[in-house]
Amino acid sequence: MLVLAVALVPVLGAWNNLVVHRLPGRPGSYVVANVAAAGVLLVAARTAGLSWAELGIDRRRLAAGARWGGACAAVVAAGYGTALGVPALRPLLGDARVAGLGGGELAGQVLVRIPLGTVLWEEVAFRGVLLATLGRLLPRRGATGVSAALFGLWHVRPTLGALAANDLAGGPLARTGAVVLACLGTAAAGVLFAELRLRSGSLLAPALLHLATNCLGLLAAAAAHRLG
Repeated sequence: MLVLAVALVPVLGAWNNLVVHRLPGRPGSYVVANVAAAGVLLVAARTAGLSWAELGIDRRRLAAGARWGGACAAVVAAGYGTALGVPALRPLLGDARVAGLGGGELAGQVLVRIPLGTVLWEEVAFRGVLLATLGRLLPRRGATGVSAALFGLWHVRPTLGALAANDLAGGPLARTGAVVLACLGTAAAGVLFAELRLRSGSLLAPALLHLATNCLGLLAAAAAHRLG
């Protein structure tokens, strides 16, 4: 189990920041590569002796996962709905990367890229295989903390891309500060996702919250752009 943990940390640390965006066929290869990577991690985890229950993929816990995740997703939906409904709050939803997307491109993001390329892969990697592996080696808080910290670092390059696309934090110091804050925020989200996974016993719980946050966030940003 220690060997798996030692291999996972550098691989996950590098994948999103250094590897996936350099693969041939990008951006189309993003989904295929990440789904394949999720499969490889699951095979490695099972080979190492982790059970489906430890990985959060126990059919007996699906109902609990749906309850926990569905409740959290409803809160997220209410938050986005409120922001859209209050004109003064709409600018908070703005994202230049969404402004130019057509209906087909939005559908592709919401139905394919985010669910498969982002949510499936990240939940299997962080709240599934990594958390279960660390759970064999560390106390619960330690396993959650390490997985959440790595999840925060996972978002360095995406944050830089978002800052550049929206022309934010132009100076090096401001840009560094923004990246640090974003990574701390995603690490905090990683703690929440891990707790949902552990309390519900199912990967479905954090996956539903993750899916709602990303997909509804994209749709809300598109709607905010159209509403002005």
